[in-house]
Formats: sequence, structure tokens, C-alpha cells
Amino acid sequence: MPVLIVTGTGTEIGKTVVTAAVAAAALARGRTVAVLKPAQTGVGPDGHGDAAEVVRLAGPVTAAELARFPEPLAPATAARRAGAAPVSPEEVAEAAEKLAAEHDLVLVEGAGGLLVRFDETGGTLADVAGLLGAPVLMVVPAGLGTLNMTALTAEALRARALILAGVVVGSWPAAPGLAERCNLTDLPEAAGAPLLGAVPEGAGALEPGAFRARAAGWLAPRLDGDWDAGRFAAGFGAVGFGAVGFGAVGFGAVGFGAAAGKPY
Repeated sequence: MPVLIVTGTGTEIGKTVVTAAVAAAALARGRTVAVLKPAQTGVGPDGHGDAAEVVRLAGPVTAAELARFPEPLAPATAARRAGAAPVSPEEVAEAAEKLAAEHDLVLVEGAGGLLVRFDETGGTLADVAGLLGAPVLMVVPAGLGTLNMTALTAEALRARALILAGVVVGSWPAAPGLAERCNLTDLPEAAGAPLLGAVPEGAGALEPGAFRARAAGWLAPRLDGDWDAGRFAAGFGAVGFGAVGFGAVGFGAVGFGAAAGKPY
């Protein structure tokens, strides 16, 4: 099934911009793309949500949103306070399956991190990935503290027998410090999965045409781009990239690559 779950180690770390970059790179390869936001919080009825932002940046993407709650809280909490029905993992999986029947790629962007609750029963984005059998792309910060958050999220995925496709840095600084440079080497080890991209800070502020033209340069070939982790790391003096760092882990099981005909 051509579904990729996009999660992160927290909120405000670049998930939407990374989702838009993946969508733009896929569109540039001639793929049809849909983006599904299960629960949009912190945006009013007429506000500009994350799915709409992906369309603005990436181009002709089918955007779908299952629920919207005005307060910037976890979906379950926001739904409860709004007196509205929450979204369940089963509803999200059903919506993704319908979109997958008509698109080459469906990107499901979560809210916050992997285990943020959708509903009062404790359903999460991890449950959605399990129901769909879909791989997960983890968006992470670049700097100090990211290794622990990355390792914890990866551990949660492994505990549920879910596949971590790889890691993308959501906002790579223009002037990276020592921690950021070292993390290029350490992030794949913490995740147990390859580093698949680094989106520069401020990318979401680019004019949409410029964003689309540059998106492939921020993402590895597994995400329809031409970014190379080893070459990128070497440019900042990072060393020690091995099989994990270069993206040799875990793709056969989920149908990545040319043999499958699709990236997911």
C-alpha cells in the first residue's frame, strides 16, 4: 500500500514542511499524491491548516482533513474541550486506504509525536501505522537533545513491530554547531534507520516555486530526491557513516525501491 506515516519527536519541528517536501519530490517524478491530516488542532474553521500548507508549498496535492479543533492541544484533549467527537485510528486508516486506491502516494501527517492520543481510548498514530502496515518517517530536530527523543520514538516503533523507514532533520540550521554536526553521524545509530534528508531552516518561507524546485535536493533517493547523507555529512566534517547512515537498512520489507515500482 502506497502510504507513508509522517511523525516526529515532538511538535513544531518541521513535520509539515518535510511532508510538503516529500510531496513535491514525488510530484516532480510524476506521481499522484494525497496528504491526510487526521486531526488539525489550533486552527479555526476558516483557518489555514497543515494540509492546506502542504498544497501551497508542494503544488497539486489532494488534501484531506478528518477533524478540526480550535485549541492548540493534543487531539483527544482538544476534541474533549470542544465537545466534539474525536478521530479514531480506524477512521484514519479507512480514509488513508480510500486515498491510496486513487493515488500513488498517501502521506499521513500526525499531530505532535507518535504516541499523542487521538481519542479517549488511547488510540495513536502508531495504531494507524499498525492498521495500515505502513512504514513511518520520523522528523527530528537537528540539535542537542534530539538523540534521546529519536531513540525513544524508534524504541516505541520497534515495540509495536512497526517499520521505521528513516529519519529526516526538519530544520537544518544555516550555521550548524558542534552538536548538529555530530548528530549527522549519531542520528542513524540512535534511530536504527537511515538518515533520509535534511530540510534547511526557513524552507517553509520560500516562494512555492522555489520550494518545489529545491525539495528533491533535501531528500534521499528513497524519498524521490537526490540528497546523499554521506556527502552532506562530509561537508560538515561528520565522519563514521556506515550501512545505517547511508540508508541500507529496512527497505526490502516495505517494498521500497525500483523493484516495487513505487517508493512506498
